[in-house]
Amino acid sequence: MEINTIGFVAALSTFLGVWFGHVAVRKIESIAPAIWLPSAIFAVAGLAFEWLSFSTSNLHLSTASGILGFTLLWDALEFTRQQNRIKKGHAPANPDNPRHVRLLAEHPKATMLDLLKREPVGKPVSQAEAIQLLAEH
Repeated sequence: MEINTIGFVAALSTFLGVWFGHVAVRKIESIAPAIWLPSAIFAVAGLAFEWLSFSTSNLHLSTASGILGFTLLWDALEFTRQQNRIKKGHAPANPDNPRHVRLLAEHPKATMLDLLKREPVGKPVSQAEAIQLLAEH
């Protein structure tokens, strides 16, 4: 009996790709002076992984490359979506980033408060309630 490990490779690739993408997009977007460069880098890397996925005969490498490539391509789009979340006040702006300073000045809902860094209260709260909860800590 031969063990089929393709499911494990696919699951691990997906988990690591999504985890890396989530962390990288939030961190890189908060420090990047312009988002076109990281978006372009992620898109090129994603296309390279997709090319590898199509060109290799190794099923495990093809699976992992295809999943990671598509995840990187999606993350390239997420840089713009993260910037839009900052404009709406759904994600905190970085006051040390000149691009974020402009966003704070141009978009009244933009904030530097990370409304997720609070203790759960067991119910949805408004932005005003969340700010009050943050002020208490």
